[in-house]
Amino acid sequence: QARPVESGGGSVQAGESLRLSCAASSWGYIDKKSCLAWFRQPPGKEREGIATIYLGTSDTAYADSVKGRFTISLDSAENTVFLQMNSLKPEDTAMYYCAARLNAGPWCTAFGLEQTDINLWGQGTQVSVSS
Repeated sequence: QARPVESGGGSVQAGESLRLSCAASSWGYIDKKSCLAWFRQPPGKEREGIATIYLGTSDTAYADSVKGRFTISLDSAENTVFLQMNSLKPEDTAMYYCAARLNAGPWCTAFGLEQTDINLWGQGTQVSVSS
């Protein structure tokens, strides 16, 4: 199975923006029942889901900590899912992971995804925000 590969991380100042990308050499195992998500893991903390998109309807969901600042989107033609991050804060500093849940449904945006829901993880990309 091809694994997602993240890119776009880096070091920025508070208030700036970054756009993360997650590409897979083949999305053949991803279908309209799948959910794609971005998780993050700050230093010394648990990994948390922050943005989810259900491919069946393109519905999205966000954690309260990023709502209004981050946007998840999908370019199915390029087999890439994006996370646009605006108005970054120091507390956004974390390793960011692309994730996939296969054979899911609308529940993934209605109730959110936990780590145990995920079938496939990317390798992660670091985002550091300084004040």
